[in-house]
Amino acid sequence: MDMVGMTGRVTGAVGPGLVGEVIVHIRGGAEHFLAYPAPGERARIEVGAVVTVVEHQPPRTVYVMGVYDD
Repeated sequence: MDMVGMTGRVTGAVGPGLVGEVIVHIRGGAEHFLAYPAPGERARIEVGAVVTVVEHQPPRTVYVMGVYDD
């Protein structure tokens, strides 16, 4: 399944030097994934923030970027 472009919510802070966690609604349920910041993402993404998946490395790792309101 291609997860790129899906959104999720941070359940463990994501940022440079951190391995965080996100929950993504997928396959009719919600699943947790280990999360790393997308290349170029320098800000820490705090628990509760909405993120977009930019890369998926099976089985349980994603790279994410924050979704920011303009």
